[in-house]
Amino acid sequence: MTSQPTLTKADGGPGGPGEPGSGLQAGLKNRHLSMIAIGGVIGAGLFVGSSSGIATAGPGILLSYALVGTLVVLVMRMLGEMSAANPTSGSFSAHADRALGPWAGFTIGWLYWFFWGVVLAVEATAGAAILESWIPAVPQWGWALIVMVVLTATNLVSVGSYGEFEFWFAGIKVLAIGAFIVIGGLAVFGVLPGADSDKAGIGNLVDHGGFLPHGPGAILTGVLLVVFSFMGSEIATLAAGESENPQRAVTKSTNSIIWRVAVFYLGSIFVVVALLPWNDPSIKEKGSYVAALDSLGIAHAGQIMNFIVLTSVLSCLNSGLYTASRMAFSLGERGDAPKAFARTTSRGVPLAAIAASVAFGFVAVFFNYKYPDSVFLFLVNSSGAVALFVWLVICFSQLRMRKIIQAEAPEKLVVRMWLYPYLTWATAALIVFVLGYMLTDTEHDGRETVLLSLLVAAVVLAIAFVKDKVMVKDGEPAPEDAVK
Repeated sequence: MTSQPTLTKADGGPGGPGEPGSGLQAGLKNRHLSMIAIGGVIGAGLFVGSSSGIATAGPGILLSYALVGTLVVLVMRMLGEMSAANPTSGSFSAHADRALGPWAGFTIGWLYWFFWGVVLAVEATAGAAILESWIPAVPQWGWALIVMVVLTATNLVSVGSYGEFEFWFAGIKVLAIGAFIVIGGLAVFGVLPGADSDKAGIGNLVDHGGFLPHGPGAILTGVLLVVFSFMGSEIATLAAGESENPQRAVTKSTNSIIWRVAVFYLGSIFVVVALLPWNDPSIKEKGSYVAALDSLGIAHAGQIMNFIVLTSVLSCLNSGLYTASRMAFSLGERGDAPKAFARTTSRGVPLAAIAASVAFGFVAVFFNYKYPDSVFLFLVNSSGAVALFVWLVICFSQLRMRKIIQAEAPEKLVVRMWLYPYLTWATAALIVFVLGYMLTDTEHDGRETVLLSLLVAAVVLAIAFVKDKVMVKDGEPAPEDAVK
């Protein structure tokens, strides 16, 4: 059986309270996990990236979101099945390690860590731009530094500290988007008191060139533009490993993924395209959500949305740093990263894993300011398809892990993938289809993203095989034997 991270109660480890190296601690409360699960599917990309999708597919962008949302629900169901049976901070990487082999766990784990390292730089820069517009006396790079330092300190204190910050960040996101859906929905149906919106109405879905003004093919193009805004829904399964009841936390977050995607993504995008014609110039100029709020005559709509976006950015940064460090910790536990990554402080904090993740984030931030159109662009594009790679690995891992769980501990199958194995294979085929379609997309850099991501994946995979060969040559047990 694959070795899993040590998990202890928050008051100390096996060697006694406060002893360094006692492993991760169960410091996340139920309310933390609930809000992390809800907020995990609401990325900053939903607020700032939806306008390009609307311009590309028109009202049909709803089908793009529905298609990707369905994909996420299915993948998270598979991940929930494996994680409920075996909760671990390594999540899908640890599952892939056992189901497919050490090469799979190593490769997908490091690719995922790389992805979040780049995300840290992207989000830090986005947050710094908003803060600089409010307080220009501090330069943008200064704000990026401040944001990174503050959230690093939060993660270094304890997992409970991360959970508390994320509880409030995610709470603000959830309240904001919930209020947007309610207020916008009332306006769409003409029952919002005091609203003066002559453009709002269900007719906007078909009155401006039809529901699919650019044809059915635009739905798939829209998929390429929105798929990456869903990355983060898997964070709850990683965080569950540090909760008091991991199985319950995973089961709850898995069962609620359907309504979370339906309400926060489909609900809010429906409100946007119903409040305004999809081709209204303000959507592209101001952003979809700001334009929608402006159409209702809400004062300071731009600043309100900037605050919400900033909160989403800080939430993404906070969770990104947590996720990257826990993945590094899991890799260290399994011998796929320096052993120092698996050491924890007396508070159960993997100090070296956090430091390495932050260091990579700072390097990426530097490249964003120094070489934005060369080095940083390569980093962004080469990590762009990692989300799809992760989802594909989850599919293949679940196909194998179901058989392992049924043979060893069938009572642990408290969450089951629907129509196994047929729906799992169908999901994997859909992911491969999306990757293939991206190779035909030159207008939105889809081809470059897939090719560069495959290049980086190939390099990491080669390192995994070389590592295994070196271990065997040095007389160490083969990885597949060492993890039994």
